[in-house]
Amino acid sequence: MNKTSRLDQQLDFLLEIDKLKQIYRRNTLADGTRTENTAEHSWHIAILAGVLQEYSNDSVNLERVLLMLLIHDIVEIDAGDTYAYDEKGYQDKEDREHLAAERIFSLLPEDQYAKYKEIWLEFEDAQTPESRFANAADRLMPLLHNYLSGGAIWVDNKIRKSQVLKRLQPMKNGSEELWGGALDILDRAINAGYIINDDPR
Repeated sequence: MNKTSRLDQQLDFLLEIDKLKQIYRRNTLADGTRTENTAEHSWHIAILAGVLQEYSNDSVNLERVLLMLLIHDIVEIDAGDTYAYDEKGYQDKEDREHLAAERIFSLLPEDQYAKYKEIWLEFEDAQTPESRFANAADRLMPLLHNYLSGGAIWVDNKIRKSQVLKRLQPMKNGSEELWGGALDILDRAINAGYIINDDPR
C-alpha cells in the first residue's frame, strides 16, 4: 500500500482550497457589478492589512496577520458564507465552521494541520494583537464595498444602524483609528439613506 507523501498531502490541500473561488458572498464588489467570492475577499483584506498596518492599536507580526486573513474563511468551502446580519444563520455558524476547519486543515501534514488550525482559532478568538487587527481588517472592507456600491445590500435587507454598529464593534479592539473611519462611513451611509437610523442621537 502506497503511503501518501507530504507533498501529496500539501497539494491535496491546495487543490481543495481552490473551491473558495466558487463561494460567493452577499457583498458586491465596490462598483456593485457583481458579488465577490470569498477568495477575492480574503486577498483584498490581506492587502488592506498590509497597507494599513500602521493603524493597529498594537505592534503586530504582519506575516501572521496576513496568513490569518488568507485562511480565516477557508471554512466557507463546507460551511458556506453566513451573511453578517443573518441571525438564524449565526445560530449554528460556529459548529459548522469548526467541523469544516477540522476536515480541510486535516488534509495537510500533521505539523501544518496543527499550525494552520491554531492560526484559524486565533482569528476566531480575537484575543491577540494580530487577531484583533485581522478582525478589524475583515470588517472594514465589506463596509467600504457596501457604501461604495450604493448600499444595495443594506437597503434590500433593511439594515439598521444598530446592526452595523454591532458588526463593527470588534474593530475598536484592533484599531481605534480604523474604527473612527468606519463610524464616519456609517454616518455617510445613513445620510445617503442606505441604512435605517434606529438611533437618531
